Amino acid sequence: MSRDDVDVVVVGAGVAGLAAARELAAAGRAPVVVDANPRPGGVMQTDPVDGYRVETGPNTFQAKAPFCDFATRHALWPELTPSQSESRKRWLLRGGRLVELPHGLASAVTTPLLSTRAKLRVLAEPFLPGGDPTRETVDDFITRRLGAEASRELVGAFLTGVYAGDERRLGAEAVFPGLVAWERSHGSLVRGALAGLVKRLARGEQDAGEKARPGTWSGRDGLGSFADALAAGLPAPVHQRTCVRELAREGPGFRLGLEGPDGEWVLRARQVIVATPAFAAGALLEDVAPEAAEALSRIEYAPIVAVGLGVDPEQVRETIEGFGFIAPRSEGGKLLGCLFMSRLFPGRAPEGRELLHCMLGGVRWPEAVREPDDVVLAALHEDLDRALGLRVTPQTLTVHRWERAIPQPDREHVHRMTELRRRIAVPGIVLAGSYLAGVSVADTLESGVAAAAALVETAPR
Repeated sequence: MSRDDVDVVVVGAGVAGLAAARELAAAGRAPVVVDANPRPGGVMQTDPVDGYRVETGPNTFQAKAPFCDFATRHALWPELTPSQSESRKRWLLRGGRLVELPHGLASAVTTPLLSTRAKLRVLAEPFLPGGDPTRETVDDFITRRLGAEASRELVGAFLTGVYAGDERRLGAEAVFPGLVAWERSHGSLVRGALAGLVKRLARGEQDAGEKARPGTWSGRDGLGSFADALAAGLPAPVHQRTCVRELAREGPGFRLGLEGPDGEWVLRARQVIVATPAFAAGALLEDVAPEAAEALSRIEYAPIVAVGLGVDPEQVRETIEGFGFIAPRSEGGKLLGCLFMSRLFPGRAPEGRELLHCMLGGVRWPEAVREPDDVVLAALHEDLDRALGLRVTPQTLTVHRWERAIPQPDREHVHRMTELRRRIAVPGIVLAGSYLAGVSVADTLESGVAAAAALVETAPR
């Protein structure tokens, strides 16, 4: 069994780990990245199937300012592509029909998704007294600020698509930190938003760094290709199919026992970034930070079954256009949502065909990940038929099961993460991942950037 001394080990080659490694390399460090999967990217994978390019996990992301700064510094924009203009059109399944979601003031006033009473309740928000959102659920917070109907019909539906979760259980401080900050600082969401706008206008051209870019984005050939581009820019290849069996203190650094295609070996590292899901990070930290490990093990995840379907657009009742649709809990089906991937990005489906990415499971149907394909597909076809009107059975391209796919930050999550950072208190170890401060690709990448910055600042001299 060989023993190698290295500078820093990054455990996990998802987007957080890859971003951390790129940042470390740019700072002159020598990261060694190890990952249990056969390909870099974690859940961010793209499979070519019969002329389609099918995402097996996340599909799109918003290019927030920190992500844009990272992409510019690492020359990654050629590997990325924005969605086509029709992606602004998004749908909600209501009463078995697709209703367009509002995307501006005019459409918000005329949308049939809210009653007149609910719209008036939303308009009253600036005149309501401020409250204390500490440890509120999203439903508590939005109902208090905008009304129960807005929480149930719009925000709850939105969270179905992002978290596969339930607004009655997700925590407001974790899911909507910006909205919570607006209420705390200005007593109102509207007043907070206006104050932020005025501040940005006042700064004008004085702002430094990248701005957020509008729309939604993906990799040039899917998010799997973006993961490949991140990995290709590292100073050394990722050690794929490599499991960390042990993480322990050794002198001023750490000993990692590894097992991979070439057998077992040991790395001794000065510093370590653990960029894995919370449950895997907890298992890894049991010896070096048992209290942190216990806190990590309590973070819940929602399961997801992701199904890629090929469809003849002439064989459905509804026109397939726009971003896709969300199926809220009130519809009573098993389907969480469906993205029209071939309408978003070029080259995702053969000519004359459409690629649909469908999601089932979540907290609504957690048993889905253990059901056989025929049961899952039967439920999916039934719900799709109701929404789109299927004249023939779609072509099944892929079925991927993620037993623990999306973190579910509850009302205690922000407090728990504060405690986690206190409890880990192990110099030389930093965490990164989607459970820390946002589940999107951009937020997860940002956690990796922050982890790398923390290690660079505290590196032993």
